[in-house]
Amino acid sequence: MNSTPWQDTNCKLAPAGEILNSNLLAPHPQIPYLKQTNPHLMKPANAIQERVLEFLQQYPPFNLISQEQLQQLAGQVRVQYLEPEQTLFNQGDTPHEVFYVVRQGSVRLEQGMGEAKRLVDVCDEGDVFGARALIAKKNYSSTATATEETLVYGVSIALFDPILHHNPEVALYFAAGFAAGGPVQQGNMQETNEARRSLHRTTTQQLHLEDVLTLSTGHNKVTCTAQTSIRLAAQIMSDKDSSFILVVDEEEHPIGILTDTDLRKRVVAGHVGIDDMVEAVMSEPEVTIAPNPHMAEALLLLMRHRVKHLCVTRDGTVNSPVEGVLTEHHLLLAQGNNPVVLVQEIRQTSSIAHLPAIRNRAEELLQKYLEQDVNIAFVANIMTEINDALVVRALQHAEGILGEPPLRYCWLSIGSEGREEQLLRTDQDNALVFEDAHVGLEQEAQAYFVQLAVLVNEVLEQCGFEKCPANMMAGNPKWCQPLHAWKQYFHNWIHEPTEEALLNASIFFDYRPLHGNLVLAKELTSYIYEHIQQERIFLPYLAKHALQSPPPLSFFRNFMVERGGDHKDQFDIKLRAMTPLVDAARVLTLYNRVAGENNTFKRFARLAELEPQNATLYREAAMAYEIMMRHRALSGLRNNDTGRYINPAQLNKLERQTLRNTFKIISDVQELLQVRFQLNYLNA
Repeated sequence: MNSTPWQDTNCKLAPAGEILNSNLLAPHPQIPYLKQTNPHLMKPANAIQERVLEFLQQYPPFNLISQEQLQQLAGQVRVQYLEPEQTLFNQGDTPHEVFYVVRQGSVRLEQGMGEAKRLVDVCDEGDVFGARALIAKKNYSSTATATEETLVYGVSIALFDPILHHNPEVALYFAAGFAAGGPVQQGNMQETNEARRSLHRTTTQQLHLEDVLTLSTGHNKVTCTAQTSIRLAAQIMSDKDSSFILVVDEEEHPIGILTDTDLRKRVVAGHVGIDDMVEAVMSEPEVTIAPNPHMAEALLLLMRHRVKHLCVTRDGTVNSPVEGVLTEHHLLLAQGNNPVVLVQEIRQTSSIAHLPAIRNRAEELLQKYLEQDVNIAFVANIMTEINDALVVRALQHAEGILGEPPLRYCWLSIGSEGREEQLLRTDQDNALVFEDAHVGLEQEAQAYFVQLAVLVNEVLEQCGFEKCPANMMAGNPKWCQPLHAWKQYFHNWIHEPTEEALLNASIFFDYRPLHGNLVLAKELTSYIYEHIQQERIFLPYLAKHALQSPPPLSFFRNFMVERGGDHKDQFDIKLRAMTPLVDAARVLTLYNRVAGENNTFKRFARLAELEPQNATLYREAAMAYEIMMRHRALSGLRNNDTGRYINPAQLNKLERQTLRNTFKIISDVQELLQVRFQLNYLNA
């Protein structure tokens, strides 16, 4: 047979069933546009190797290999052309000497025979498959069949094996199940997440929030006792040129802090005398942290406690000696766009008109965190603190316009903000509960609180949070009610679980008290759990409702995308992937009587503690949900929208593989619900 060097990787190059070395490829007899009559027009043999190299280095795990090693692999790659429905290998076959990479076309992997045949995966351009022989040294666990005209590269196992054993990132790629048809169980979220983070290439050189702060704090160790006079303490602060002084006991354990602000507000203002003791004006308890903390931990402590100083102690508690102070200034030096500063600007701004610009900067912060691959749980905490500060400032603004509230009230965040998961500026979901009173006063109070909520909803809309299309907002009188009315709502939803009731329950059960009298929310929560225990049929119905969104068991090219409408050919990550886990975590949390924890991955973490027999599944569900949150946020920032609909074409190979690995977890969690609540027998 006369051979002609390869002209173009897009051509059908080799007869079906024949494996050839890439240095010598026979032209396909049915492809007339190959200039077989003029061999002088063909590319030289080394150009073939360069084409193979150019293709492989675009995709993991080959982009993790040194250029020299990849050059050697490319020189030995075998190329095979497959006709539609041609089988490359069968389930149970002895493994080939190569594993495969799809160059063009697609290959489906199936298990079983006849009617029992089950689709396992569909591999397209850049996908690795048939790696069972590389890792497990076992026969093929599935059958590989071309779904269309397909070109695959065969990579030598003998050449690749040393790379696998000496390159941890490459090994992690296969361990995470990114190679289709490999021996590992798909959906191992621990390895998937480790691989995703290991393979992530960050482009920024800024300090990561997970980095340790090694800034010197010892020179800030300025202390006195509680019995020191304010006059002497102020003199020590002046001598040390310090804006604060730590108050310690005889063992140098911290008991409080005196700052310039304390002196100005309490001493200079005349509330206490200059010769009184420090304990009369100090702020307590002091917020402590261990030496060399992660920046993420320090930032959260500063924001949550609304302080500017963290006392560094030997073990991070108040029961060990002081070693120094970590100040807000340290963090400002270490990081540029500081979330603490954003929160302070929101709280202190005199004009509500400044809030949209500040919130825009928070979006820039989110972009930076995602680029740095910062832990998504921390990112969610930061964005929640920023959004909460925004809501509180809007409430203060509204109260300033309307005057003092007629009754005590509590603002409730619901939906993703209630779960502390609102990374992007999605639509608003909120409610308001106020204390019970006589009918006339309640009506008067509701009119006030509806006005208050409308003003808040408008401010949030100006900051980029669109109003809820279903009007699930406190500005709607239906969701601005006294405590007894909210109790009646939940009573009806629990004891009469119609489809509408279950839908409302799935939304409002995730409420989080954000501002006002938190006792109102606490009383409502106690009422809810009491009635859930009384009405045992409610949780099975809620579990059944949670199964309405079937899991997208794979991410096969255009599989499970929207069939029409504005989002045709896009993947609804909220409805098809995130909502099933949100709903499952809610039901299981209610079942275990866990109150006060709304966040989905925190709920799964708590469930793992309460149910050791299911701990592995719950931990993997938490990691899967974090991965989905990251994908949605990246998609939203990329397309300047809510990120709900993802265009598969915009995902790189690693993103698609990572997302695909999360889907098996959804199926496993829903199966647990099915068994626990015996849903097969419900309404049977």
